[in-house]
Amino acid sequence: MTVSYAVADAVATITLNRPDAMNALSLEMKLELLGALERARDDAGVRAVLLTGSGRAFCAGQDLREHSAGMAGGANGVAEKPLMNTVREHYNPIVRLLAGMGKPTVAAVNGVAAGAGAGLAFACDLRIAAEGARFVMAFAGVGLAPDSGVSWTLQRLAGPAVARELLLLGEQVDAERALRLGLVNRVVPGDELPTVAGELARRLAAGPTVAYAATKRALDFAAVHTLDEALELEAELQAGCAATEDHRAAVKAFLEKRRPTFSGR
Repeated sequence: MTVSYAVADAVATITLNRPDAMNALSLEMKLELLGALERARDDAGVRAVLLTGSGRAFCAGQDLREHSAGMAGGANGVAEKPLMNTVREHYNPIVRLLAGMGKPTVAAVNGVAAGAGAGLAFACDLRIAAEGARFVMAFAGVGLAPDSGVSWTLQRLAGPAVARELLLLGEQVDAERALRLGLVNRVVPGDELPTVAGELARRLAAGPTVAYAATKRALDFAAVHTLDEALELEAELQAGCAATEDHRAAVKAFLEKRRPTFSGR
């Protein structure tokens, strides 16, 4: 298996597991990653998702060795259709699931996140990086345009000017600069990353899952709509949240001057 999946404390931990290849995204890995994300989405017992990599890399992006082999096998050196369509068939569904999942998603970036690997991290709600992590917008370096949602996520995280710079120049961004640019939420020593990211994921898993999903939907909608439209959706989402068990439990806990316990319903 190139992707491992484990659930504990309502957190689904999904680990990219090709350490010898720096977790480069082969066809097998992309299919297994999509399956793992669908499994987390559909499991009512999962209330948060933690994505990380094994070994010294988070994800080095597209497996160029596999891609090169496909190009060599195509007519006149042109890549076969499955490779040419990998953005639509594989990356787009993965990114849509990560970004649109009705549960919080956390990326624990343990090492290099390059190209589509960075795209996976950027699609998550929160990113915790090890001190030795780095991000590389490697697309132009191999004659490609950005994919895996990077053209959308990067400029929303760091602004259009920085996004243009990083995508055109392809220079490495270390963890501290990534923090200053807003690409990550926190930087921690490498040996503390699993603990810190795990604690954050468990905190989110213990929270009001329906309200988290509504918050994500409201932010995504407001980013591309008018104030009046955003206000209307807020009213709709708030009405739904007000009817949840979690809201009633939280109000009761407030009146009783204690911390609420959320069920995710």
